[in-house]
Amino acid sequence: MGIRGGMAQAWAAALALTAASPALGQSAADLFYQRAVMSAADAACHLFAPDVAASLAASLAQAHGAALRSGLDGASLDAVAARASGAVRAAGCASPAIAAAAQEVRGAFAGYAHLDRMDFPGELGSWTAERPAADGAAHWRVVQRDRFGWDVLQFGLAGHGDERPLMAVASFADGAQPYGARLVLRDTSVTSGPFLDPREADISGRIPIDGRLPPRSATRVFNAEAMSPAGGDLAGADGGWAFRFPAAAAEALAGLDPREAVAVEFLFPGDDGDGVRTAYVEVGDFAAARAFQQVAQR
Repeated sequence: MGIRGGMAQAWAAALALTAASPALGQSAADLFYQRAVMSAADAACHLFAPDVAASLAASLAQAHGAALRSGLDGASLDAVAARASGAVRAAGCASPAIAAAAQEVRGAFAGYAHLDRMDFPGELGSWTAERPAADGAAHWRVVQRDRFGWDVLQFGLAGHGDERPLMAVASFADGAQPYGARLVLRDTSVTSGPFLDPREADISGRIPIDGRLPPRSATRVFNAEAMSPAGGDLAGADGGWAFRFPAAAAEALAGLDPREAVAVEFLFPGDDGDGVRTAYVEVGDFAAARAFQQVAQR
């Protein structure tokens, strides 16, 4: 696939920044390639203002996740990205096709920048990214909501002003009060990729969410650095407890494969040692959702 000729029109059609899925007849690898081409062109030719470049990064992250879920592996996508960079070098920054596609990206950004909310559905769960009103209250900026047992979890980026800490807010049906929480996820420094064992899959081929974590020896743990009763702005009518995790935890989460999961473990005192209640969160398009809200807050 090259940059010259009629391909510029095909790329432009695929570069609508709000598109979550490949167009009809287009593979996930094609969509990733097209967005990688424009990202490489921007890196080489400085085509876009910071806001547009950031939105393109969000769309590239989403296309990367879609390609992984389609069955491509990380090495294959690295090769696709390298091919995209090579195509840009071959065409050069003066290419009319690059200029035409870049103008389409700028046009798509005009609509993208005015979105207040965007959903990023995954295989098992969904992230919602929002741009709430600047009213001085804390709001969810990126959140995934789910039930674990009788309890309810909200997990993602929350805050007001410039702060966007990674938070877990949980309400417990029996009124139990935890004393701490920890985030458990794959340690990318000791693993070569996600642990997705097909033997765990159900009859439809879907691996359950609790089967998408590696053994404990291949994980890293982030302990919550603060805990407080959750306010209604984050917890809603259910109330509950809010836990804030270190900034490094959000970076680690963004670096994971979208098909895997992380665990949020809530710790309770007990006569026979600590009790643990575990909620699972699909990684999904967290990186793309985070990039979206970073653009939207500008």
